[in-house]
Amino acid sequence: MGAGAGSSDGMSDRRWFIRHAGADRAWAEWVGWQLLDAGHQVELDYWDWGTGENFVLKMNAALERGRLLALFSPAYFEPERFTTPEWTAVVAMGEKITPVRLSEVEAPAILRPLLSRDLFDLDAAEARRVLLEAVDGPSRPDTEPPFPGTHAVLRQVGASSPRLPGTLPRVRNLPARNAAFTGRDSLLVHLRQALASGQRVAVQALHGRGGVGKTQLAIEYAHRFAGEYELAWWIPAEDPALIPDQLAQLAARIGAAPTGMPPAAAVELLLAELGTMSRWLLVFDNAEDPSALAPFLPGGTTGHVLITSRNPHWHTYAAPLNVDTLARTESIALLRAQGAVLPDADADHLAHTLDDLPLALTQAAALLTRMSAADLQAELARSMHEVLAEGRPDDYPVSLAAQVRLTRARLAAEHPGAAAVLAALALLAPELFPLTACAGRLPDQTSTVLSEALASRLSAGSVVDAIARHSLARTQNGTVQLHRLTQAILADQLTPSQREQAQRHAEDLLTAAAPENMTDPVGWPVWQVLLPHLLAVDPASLATTDGRWALLGACWYLMDRGQPRPARDRLQLLYDTLLQQLGPDHHAALGGANDLARAYDETQDPERARALDADTLQRHRRLHGDDHLDTLASADNLAIRLTVLGRHEEALALHEEALAGRRRVVGVDHPDTLRTASNLAGDLAGVGRVEEAVVLGEKTLAGQRRVLGADHPDALSTANNRAIDLWNVGRVGEAVVLGEETSEVQRRVLGSDHLDTLRSANNLAVHLRDVGRVVEARVLGEETLERRRQVLGVDHPDTRSTAAWLESLREQQEGPGAGE
Repeated sequence: MGAGAGSSDGMSDRRWFIRHAGADRAWAEWVGWQLLDAGHQVELDYWDWGTGENFVLKMNAALERGRLLALFSPAYFEPERFTTPEWTAVVAMGEKITPVRLSEVEAPAILRPLLSRDLFDLDAAEARRVLLEAVDGPSRPDTEPPFPGTHAVLRQVGASSPRLPGTLPRVRNLPARNAAFTGRDSLLVHLRQALASGQRVAVQALHGRGGVGKTQLAIEYAHRFAGEYELAWWIPAEDPALIPDQLAQLAARIGAAPTGMPPAAAVELLLAELGTMSRWLLVFDNAEDPSALAPFLPGGTTGHVLITSRNPHWHTYAAPLNVDTLARTESIALLRAQGAVLPDADADHLAHTLDDLPLALTQAAALLTRMSAADLQAELARSMHEVLAEGRPDDYPVSLAAQVRLTRARLAAEHPGAAAVLAALALLAPELFPLTACAGRLPDQTSTVLSEALASRLSAGSVVDAIARHSLARTQNGTVQLHRLTQAILADQLTPSQREQAQRHAEDLLTAAAPENMTDPVGWPVWQVLLPHLLAVDPASLATTDGRWALLGACWYLMDRGQPRPARDRLQLLYDTLLQQLGPDHHAALGGANDLARAYDETQDPERARALDADTLQRHRRLHGDDHLDTLASADNLAIRLTVLGRHEEALALHEEALAGRRRVVGVDHPDTLRTASNLAGDLAGVGRVEEAVVLGEKTLAGQRRVLGADHPDALSTANNRAIDLWNVGRVGEAVVLGEETSEVQRRVLGSDHLDTLRSANNLAVHLRDVGRVVEARVLGEETLERRRQVLGVDHPDTRSTAAWLESLREQQEGPGAGE
């Protein structure tokens, strides 16, 4: 609005800049109105400042134009609020502050000499008189002085004067206010702005998970801004069939319809009457179906509607406003407001465990009256469900555990497939899961309820939508992420048979979502998303080959990203399980041994890796013969381990054997054959047969580029090895060109942190130094060292090798005669 715009010389004493904490907006509007009505000019941020304007500049200009009227309250003096630097700046400039108190509060020492007036615990008329005395002095008359244009100014603010904040409307049925309500100031202010800014009936839908405090927020809003309304009516709306009777009661109360009229007719008359009225508030609590509520939403030009719901899909009928969990400071304040006495560290730990969810915190506070924080944490770790079935607050119909159970039961009745997905995700990680990526890819043994639910992306989308409507998880773009606390409760509530079914479904989901090729970089973004879920699975619970393969794929991805230690630990658990369940000769156990050997090799235990690969090769030969593909793959792997151990002649012989077998079985151009040829070229170089290595490497690289493409990781690895061999035979220029080309493509295809990319960059830096491009070599070496430290750690042999080379280079550059 334009109230207070413009000023004339000598009028600054009649112009007031009202400053307040966000929590006290209702008071600020009431004070501003009274000053306008008494002929003062007023500047109030909510009335006069537009969205996007510079807050600091507007505040500075307001202070230059008029005097500061400060509304003192506990919130006003909170250090993190902007009011603190504001009043300290005014004091520093020697400007006058006129304070009024909205509640019992002790001002900071520097402000205590100021005389302040109290507006609380007074009726509206007395509070107005005290306010005007504060700004005009005690000689101000009690009667309302005439002021030209007053009514026009007031009409810009609203139809009639607001009542004193805290006074309740004449027509109301609001639930009792929660004396322990804590925090949410910014959300309340946002809600007030959203409701008060519209020209037509403003409808806001507070949505969020169960127990997040939507109803309490609506109650607090209704009471905090009660002075703005002449009618405030609360309608429990979970069952749409009961809404007409409740609205009919309101119609009779305000005389819009006679008592006893059929509800449908009374509702029609009520909505018509509300269309002609102003300053009313309707609250529909726990409305879940937007289309079912739509016939009861009033039209007209004024009035406010507030909806609370677990369903976020209100865009057609209302402006959705997400109610999330509390900030940590608010969580701790809520625990203490409920009577809990505990140190900051214990309060913080408990709030984290309970996901900052208000209902859970309230229940925990009740339990802390009969057990210690340490005992409560131990019980939560044992069974989240049992703990949160206790201590139901008086103002909430059920405990959090019961609320989760009831919501899941409703979901199961409406959409059994969505309930099955929810139970499966309860046994995975509380992270994003790409549900629609599973559509149409579930294994054949999947249950009918799950396979039908995820038969297509369209049906999978309906599963996501059903879960979202009940606010049991966060959903976005086909992904589902369970709330950590909800997940723990759901998992605890599963019966043994339900848990067994959920484990099978979880494995089916992981299998369906996993990329087909664990080594293809195209699948790495998917592996990154699936990784926490696959690491959350107990390897002993995996019952299918595809499920175990998915876990192997996740571990392979970890090793490709330079994290072999967590991969090794998980692979060891899986391998031990496979040995026990299936025996050492089973193909799944042999596959696990293969991946575990790589993990031992990359965690600097090459001898253990060699022993595993040797045993695997021996078993494959006995089970399948020398020319079986698995036997040939094992021979190739064992040769690689022998190379790492420096046993080059043995590695060379084994690689020659494997290459001949692969050429015989799958042909010279098969990707596996070409990979073995590349490995053999490395062995030839290792025994000093570098010219032969160059020839074989060149031929192999050409084959890989033709069969796989120049950007394939295998071709890039061979190109790096060939650059080294070219260097060793004196073809320096070609080596540098190939090294630069390979490094650039690896950064683009594999990423700057991939192990192959770092290996090529390290080799290129050495070659650049040797051709005199020392500055470039040092820059590349320092970048490679930093990345190796981040990816591999400071103690990894590759990191130490790069660090030693770089130190040697620095000494050469900075030593005697450097730069001459």
